[in-house]
Amino acid sequence: MTSLVQHTMTEPRVDCDLPGPRSAELLARQERRESNARTYPRHLPIAPAEAFGSFIRDVDGNVFIDFLAGAGVLSLGHNHPELVRSVIAQLGLLTHGLDFPTPVKDDFIDAQLSMLPAEMRDRTKVHFCGPTGANAVEAAVKLCKIATGRGDIVTFQGGFHGSTHAAMALSGLVAPKTAVPNGVPGTHFFPFSYCTRCPLDLSPTTCSTNCATYLERSLTDGNGGIPLPAAVILEPVQGEGGVVPATADFVRRLRAITRELGILLIVDEVQTGCGRTGTWFAFEQYGIEPDVIVASKALSGIGTPIAVILYDEKLDTWASGAHIGTFRGNQLAFAAGAEAVRIVRRDDVLGNVRRRGAQISARLTPLMADPWVREVRGRGLMWGVELADPDTGRPAGDFAEAVQSRALRRGLIVERGGREDGVVRILPPLNVTADVVETACSILVDAIETGHP
Repeated sequence: MTSLVQHTMTEPRVDCDLPGPRSAELLARQERRESNARTYPRHLPIAPAEAFGSFIRDVDGNVFIDFLAGAGVLSLGHNHPELVRSVIAQLGLLTHGLDFPTPVKDDFIDAQLSMLPAEMRDRTKVHFCGPTGANAVEAAVKLCKIATGRGDIVTFQGGFHGSTHAAMALSGLVAPKTAVPNGVPGTHFFPFSYCTRCPLDLSPTTCSTNCATYLERSLTDGNGGIPLPAAVILEPVQGEGGVVPATADFVRRLRAITRELGILLIVDEVQTGCGRTGTWFAFEQYGIEPDVIVASKALSGIGTPIAVILYDEKLDTWASGAHIGTFRGNQLAFAAGAEAVRIVRRDDVLGNVRRRGAQISARLTPLMADPWVREVRGRGLMWGVELADPDTGRPAGDFAEAVQSRALRRGLIVERGGREDGVVRILPPLNVTADVVETACSILVDAIETGHP
């Protein structure tokens, strides 16, 4: 499928002040009619009209490199022709199947299991949840509580697992919780291996992964105050927390202590899964095997919603109907997801992720010489530039917002996250080209270096 859209979106171009007049009109209508909970248009004031690959065009004709990619959902970019064809073909057959077995669902399961490490494939079961990552997190927690008969959950500062009630309770961000009294009980937060802002005020040169030691001792101390939990939930790379990869020693010691104590390990791969970090799942890079994997976002590759948990068959103890959802049988997502795995293999997409990740590292790491850049970090095609006041060390959220705005006006869409939204984040499509990465990095570097407070 080749289109005029494809041929006319090959480089960024912004021809007017943002928002343009037509975008401004739609944004005003949105403000009047939609909820205050909307987020992205507040900092990215555009109204998209069409998109292809790594590019998006707004209703005023401005073209942007999209390094947000649906918050990581569009793993193969906008409107990948083969994914579009797979969805169209399925559209004429069956679109909604509840939890009945169907040929396309069976293909999707085959594809997902085939991407697991070989030793996990034959003993892994799949549960289809509601259409969001948060719903899959809820399912994972319920499964672990039922399987163990225990009720407490250990989670980590800086983590993000969703905005539903239990998922929000497991997330580090405090602000959303203050308006929602009586959060889910039995949740215990521990320090994450965020060495740049160590909660224990240590540095890698003086630390023996003390955050892991603290967790180990707390879980084994009979006077430590924490009942043996059902599970520990972990993001291998904290996404909303500011693109913070866990250290290898932290993850391996966490896996060792949870195995020793019979605590289940949930790995939240909603953002890191489906190739984002250069392996299909990020946990593979740590040499561990989790008990439960949470996946969503990029499972279909094209934005048709789907969420699953994959777990060891020995945990399959829940009763029929224990966790349901009307839209867990999205046949269009299954068709696109199975096709996406085929494309990832055929086109060596994971190899491209690693190569483009190395390219981004080479282009952005020199920013570390800038006094306002505290750290450049990432894995694969998941990167963050942490900005901080050079005098106080405090996160520079206002500066990050200004960088985001300047980048947009130069034709690049980026996101923010981390403490006080002081981290500029990029999530390119996994099949992004070297030329597009070079252009995007040049825009981002310029937006940072030419705009100090």
